[in-house]
Amino acid sequence: MDVQIADSWKQRMEDEFGKTYFHNIVLHLKTERAAGKTIYPPGSQIFNAFALTPFDKVKVVIIGQDPYHGPRQAMGLSFSVPRGVTAPPSLGNIFKELRQDIGMDIPAHGDLTTWANQGVLLLNAALTVRANEPNSHAQIGWHEFTNAIIRKLSDERTGLVFMLWGKFAQDKQVLIDGTKHQVLKAAHPSPFSADKGFFGCRHFSKANEYLMKQGLDPIDWQLPE
Repeated sequence: MDVQIADSWKQRMEDEFGKTYFHNIVLHLKTERAAGKTIYPPGSQIFNAFALTPFDKVKVVIIGQDPYHGPRQAMGLSFSVPRGVTAPPSLGNIFKELRQDIGMDIPAHGDLTTWANQGVLLLNAALTVRANEPNSHAQIGWHEFTNAIIRKLSDERTGLVFMLWGKFAQDKQVLIDGTKHQVLKAAHPSPFSADKGFFGCRHFSKANEYLMKQGLDPIDWQLPE
C-alpha cells in the first residue's frame, strides 16, 4: 500500500503497519480490487487525513464512521467531499450549525481541506468502503487501527478537542483521557438525528474557546470559495 502520510504519523504508525491485522486489511483490499470491486476513496487518498494533519499539529479530532460510498464523494477526510460535489445531508447540517453557532456563511462547496491544514483531524473509524455498501469495511480491521490512533493522540498529546457525534463516535470516549482533553458530545448531524441534539450544540465555538484558553490559535471554520 502506497502510504502518503506525514513523517510524524509514520513514526507512530510503524508498529501498527507491522501487525497481522494490518496485513489482513491490505490483503482484503487487494482481493476485492482483483475481484472487480470499486473501493472508496482512491488508494492515494486513503490516508489523506494523516497527510494533511501531522500528529504534532492536531488540535481538534472529528470522528466519522466510514467514507462516503457514492462516486467521487470520499476523499479521505471524514464528512468532506471534493469541490464540485454536492454536500451530503450530514455535511449540510454541519454547515447549518456553524451558521447558527458562529454566523458562518454557508459555503459553496464541501471540501474541508482548510480545516485539516489548521489541525482538524477528520478521522473516519474505517478508512475504506465498497461502492454503494455503507459500513462494508467496518469489520476488516480498520477499527483496530483507528482506535490505536485515538489512543496515541490521547496518551501523547494534551489539550485536544474531540468532537463525538452520535453513539458510534461517543463509544470511542473510552479511548480518551478526559482529564487531559476536552470531549464534546452531541447527536449525529444526520437528518435523522440532527434536531435531537446536534443543532445548538455549539461545538465549534466551544472548541475555539478551549484552544484560546491554552494560548493556541482558534480554528477558522470559514471555508474559502
